[in-house]
Amino acid sequence: MKNYTITVNGNVYDVTVEEGEGSAVSSAAPKAVAPKAPKAAAKKSAGAGSIKVEAGAAGKVVRVDAAVGANVKKGDTVVTVESMKMEIPMVAPQDGTVASIDCAVGDSVEAGAVLATLN
Repeated sequence: MKNYTITVNGNVYDVTVEEGEGSAVSSAAPKAVAPKAPKAAAKKSAGAGSIKVEAGAAGKVVRVDAAVGANVKKGDTVVTVESMKMEIPMVAPQDGTVASIDCAVGDSVEAGAVLATLN
């Protein structure tokens, strides 16, 4: 058995997982088992660049601020992610041209997910 602490939408759940023929999940407090949050599917682009713009925090994409082909400077906002009711700009790590946008408004993203690429 393994014990985990899981946070879903700000609610903390202590869960115990038994491994065996069929995995059984029981929750110590509260008694409800939280549903799994859907993960955004990774989108592949044929012209993906070598410079990655990654999510700094898990959240929801609320705005795509740059279009494919746009020239951006270091620090320009490429995508905006909402996390914990704050809008967080995901910025270009260096000057370049947007090669791909790998997310869409409304997507849930994990920290470290590639949101866009630059050349």
